[in-house]
Amino acid sequence: MDASESGRRILSELMGPDYVEKKDKNRNAFNEAIQQYSEEVCFGRIWARDGIDRKTRSVINIAMLTALNRPAQLSHHIEGALTNGCTVDELKEILLQTAVYCGLPAAGEAFRVAEEVLRTRGLLD
Repeated sequence: MDASESGRRILSELMGPDYVEKKDKNRNAFNEAIQQYSEEVCFGRIWARDGIDRKTRSVINIAMLTALNRPAQLSHHIEGALTNGCTVDELKEILLQTAVYCGLPAAGEAFRVAEEVLRTRGLLD
């Protein structure tokens, strides 16, 4: 299996097959290169490595995306973190940690995004 195929498989495992189908429907001549890069490099090469487990990768991504204030990507990676075994309490602690190092506005936005995902999944009242 090449890196692109491996990336698509990992992406499907993390985000679900519906996510991959939606990405495929939105693929066009303009965004094809960045989509392929994401599948091949991000997921097919980096996420496929054995050095750290997927849950740890998810924790790192949540912290980085909070610091970078990337709510759309954060939402996807919170979904992935839940798939990878992160609990609601662990997500809360990760985001509290980011408040200290990334600032309250970034962490506040990350909490908002996380709450939306958790409510959608029926994990919050």
